[in-house]
Amino acid sequence: MSRIPSTQALRALECFARHGTVWAAADELNLTRSAVSHQLRLLERDLGFTLFNRVGTRIELTPRGRAYAGDVRGALSAIAGSAARNAGHGLSGTLTISCTPGFAAFWLAPRIGAFRSICPDVDIRVVTPRRLDDVSNPAADLFIAFGSGKMQGVEVELLQQVEFAPLISPSLANRLGGLESAQDVLRADLLHLDDNTDWRRWLQAAGLPTEAAEKGPVFSDMNLVYAATIAGQGVSMGDVIIGNAAMEAGQLIRVGDVRIASPDAYYMCTPPQKADLAPALAFRQWIMAALPRRTR
Repeated sequence: MSRIPSTQALRALECFARHGTVWAAADELNLTRSAVSHQLRLLERDLGFTLFNRVGTRIELTPRGRAYAGDVRGALSAIAGSAARNAGHGLSGTLTISCTPGFAAFWLAPRIGAFRSICPDVDIRVVTPRRLDDVSNPAADLFIAFGSGKMQGVEVELLQQVEFAPLISPSLANRLGGLESAQDVLRADLLHLDDNTDWRRWLQAAGLPTEAAEKGPVFSDMNLVYAATIAGQGVSMGDVIIGNAAMEAGQLIRVGDVRIASPDAYYMCTPPQKADLAPALAFRQWIMAALPRRTR
């Protein structure tokens, strides 16, 4: 190949590899499905090797396509992180981040070393609030909150929209003899966070009786929900963003193709008086590059 593929085509491939569907990649990139499909076809033609297998009306990555997509993800991350690395050079001080427990445990904590490598002289303190949308801690320099986005007294910026899908441990799936369809989740206990609202919405979207949402234990913290799910105690309605790490590690698998969009989202919230703090600006730049956003 004599030329480098277009950045848009590479981003389309990377998004498709993460989500597994053209429509989800198109949603993240704010493009039409036909535009994403066109970019993928052009990329495959330019590369000269097969990226996809066609299965009916769907496409899926070949082993070579998955390997190439992994290389692309690494290259795009390196490009996106370049500005952040240069911006972080020489920064020092303390940065206190208030972050929802699930996001902190399953997304931020496993990646905090990447920010530390960019800003090694910035001391990080991560705290978790009682409420997911709480932005009241006066000691915090930044908040990663989950809610409607109508947080008071702070500058609010959309960080990531959220979709929910059923998650199960491989061990429980094996004990149940496998789960091939949405209806199969009803053979296990349903695990809940605070109430059964999310499960009711998902069951309705899947065309299943919503009364099934009444069964199963209820937890007050998402970390407890994930711990129970990984331990094979039932099926949880999982945030596919923070559940990705467990899925990639083989601890959890997603059941079926039905997802529901949450009316809430993750937001980055900054107190106005701390908006110009250099460590906070560097962290914002880093996380925006590390976590692709979707606009509403």
